[in-house]
Amino acid sequence: MSSFSKIPKKFLSLKQFMLRQEVLSLYREVLRTARKVDNGQKEEIAKWARSDFEAHKSQTDEATIRGLLINGKRMVKELQSTIKKTS
Repeated sequence: MSSFSKIPKKFLSLKQFMLRQEVLSLYREVLRTARKVDNGQKEEIAKWARSDFEAHKSQTDEATIRGLLINGKRMVKELQSTIKKTS
């Protein structure tokens, strides 16, 4: 067994690491919010989130990622607002 397999292929800069944490936080928030809706919609929201995040996982441009984060946060807030109105 080679010790080379334990060496990461690429290190993230601090800025990239923090941006990644922000993306993961948004994903978790989407899933937590999805738990508050009906079962059928819960699964649909979770599938949508997963496919959307998967579609953009290879994105490396910081400005584009920030734009996606802003849009995602806005959508989560709208969903949370809708849930509050229907409760």
